[in-house]
Amino acid sequence: MSPAREWDGRSYDRISDFMEQLGREVLDRLALAGDETVLDAGCGSGRVTELLLARLPRGRVIGVDGSADMIAVAAERLPAGTELLVQDLTELDLGGRTVDAVLSTATFHWIADHDALFAALRRVLEPGGRLVAQCGGVGNVAGVHEAAAAVGERDPYAAHLRGWQGPWHFSTPEDAERRLRAAGFTDVRTSLLTRPARPPEPLEYLRTIVLGSHLERLPADLHEAYVRDVADVLAARDPEGVVTIDYVRLNLDATAA
Repeated sequence: MSPAREWDGRSYDRISDFMEQLGREVLDRLALAGDETVLDAGCGSGRVTELLLARLPRGRVIGVDGSADMIAVAAERLPAGTELLVQDLTELDLGGRTVDAVLSTATFHWIADHDALFAALRRVLEPGGRLVAQCGGVGNVAGVHEAAAAVGERDPYAAHLRGWQGPWHFSTPEDAERRLRAAGFTDVRTSLLTRPARPPEPLEYLRTIVLGSHLERLPADLHEAYVRDVADVLAARDPEGVVTIDYVRLNLDATAA
């Protein structure tokens, strides 16, 4: 298994307004009495985790993320004592504990093995517990990746990026439902949602959120030029000349059988 991508947690926390907006919508789908224990699977810098905590006055949250820098920033944002773990979600280990629900936003598409992911989440869920999640679905950021691939064919980027397929997994609703049921979930509902975004700081947004895996393959002295070149291609293709991120989100709702 390849090592998890390391994120710039402070940059992500500053520019992830749109991700928080999407996360609020996912959180609204999770019915809570206020005393549950909920796993935030891929908690990032803790912006949505903070909203989740506010809905659990008598409960608790366990935040898990694969990025140590994200967890460090989340620890600064969240109340002292909030449990935060750096772990690979496919190898999730809560020390034998179980949770009443799992919430996840903008994370699952970074994990290649969805069979292992869903099986790990099922193991920590109480029977009858809910999984409510959203991630990139089939077609997600296709235009951005097309622009990134076109720029990646140019010198001096081609030696590092040509032929590279990336680490993401953008599932269809049908495939996600099949995998969830095989992992021990029932009452499964999956659907796609198109939500384009125009970030106010497109270069930092592309650098931190969308193109981070590309940049890991490039020498540091090429990072800024590559991001700017991709942004220029995206702006040139847009009728209004701005950078648009063509998000397609996959909603997942399921119950642990």
